[in-house]
Amino acid sequence: MKPPVALTIAGSDSGGGAGIVADLKTFEAHGVWGTAALVAVTAQNTLGVQAFEVLPPSLVRAQIESVTSDIGVDAAKTGMLASAVLVSAVAAAVRDFGVGRLVIDPVFVSKHGDTLLADDAVGALRDELLPLAAVVTPNLPEASGLVGGDVEDRASMVACARELVGRGAGAALVKGGHLLGEESPDCLLVAGAEPVWLEGRRIPGRNTHGTGCVVSAAITAGLAKGASVEDACRAAKGFVEQAIAAGLELGRGVGPVNPGPVTR
Repeated sequence: MKPPVALTIAGSDSGGGAGIVADLKTFEAHGVWGTAALVAVTAQNTLGVQAFEVLPPSLVRAQIESVTSDIGVDAAKTGMLASAVLVSAVAAAVRDFGVGRLVIDPVFVSKHGDTLLADDAVGALRDELLPLAAVVTPNLPEASGLVGGDVEDRASMVACARELVGRGAGAALVKGGHLLGEESPDCLLVAGAEPVWLEGRRIPGRNTHGTGCVVSAAITAGLAKGASVEDACRAAKGFVEQAIAAGLELGRGVGPVNPGPVTR
């Protein structure tokens, strides 16, 4: 039987904790066949991103076309897109090749604070890619960058979600992991509905590299299997909590969460 197919359009992580590597591990954990369009190659480990190179937009487009024209895609996600030119190329490919159920993880910086999206690309992401999204999944710094104002508490998370949906996204999941305190709530707003809070407790530990990739990939996997946006987001919240709790002691810096079976 043909399995559900998910496509990740993102950068690599040579340390194995984030990007396409984490996405594919997450897809596999959900019983979804993972496919990939590589946008950039990074040299990184638990200490940070030492270097990266972007691929030509034409090659990124060709990868998306190769997968969609032969294998087909039930849901897709974006991660690191690096530049305005690449954002535009991905948006065009998504439209031209009929990629649906798109999850946008607007990756601005790595967990270590390294910039992964050029300043001039934020507008392109907001104007060209956001209207194509079934779900957009910013953390608080990314949410602030997308709406051009501080998103730092529950009230501003709701306002941000409303603005992102108003700009064309089918739904917005504004993640509260950067809030202070013991709670880590996420605000989910689906177009035409009222905001829903996905509550959660903060899980202690330093090994949190890849959380954004894992949660967005888990949502993508849920959508590929036919789940509603709300159900996919709820399930992804639980999945990433497990991945954080199973975080791995690797390297000398911020270790990765574990979406795989290593310690399960």
